[in-house]
Amino acid sequence: MNAPCYTVAMDLGVCQLRNFSISFLSSLLGTESSSVRLDNSSSGASVVAIDNKIEQAMDLVKSHLMYAVREEVEVLKEQIKELIERNSQLEQENNLLKNLASPEQLAQFQAQLQSGSPPAATQPPATAAPPAPAPAQPASQSTGPSA
Repeated sequence: MNAPCYTVAMDLGVCQLRNFSISFLSSLLGTESSSVRLDNSSSGASVVAIDNKIEQAMDLVKSHLMYAVREEVEVLKEQIKELIERNSQLEQENNLLKNLASPEQLAQFQAQLQSGSPPAATQPPATAAPPAPAPAQPASQSTGPSA
């Protein structure tokens, strides 16, 4: 009747919950936990039946939890994949903007970063970089905010 306790955290938790349930039931019945396990009388059989039902319920809870965890892991994996793709896209845009910016604009941007002021809000539109040469225009048509 005693199931082995495994080293996996969830299995250990289920085993501890099972032992708690036996202790709880035996306290309700007014008997010791050890006598519940060793009792072969008719009341012992009902305790065994109750213990089996508790074990089945815990197995059901465990399977539902494992399913929910697996589902959440899949969602998080997809989000990580999307974030990696977005990060790559932003890095490419950032490199393109660095290559197109003049040294004066880069110096101004570095100064704004060091002073802590927001770069986009303080830069007037008149000091924006001149339009890119014709070969670079297809690369600048990517979607998303620029860095």
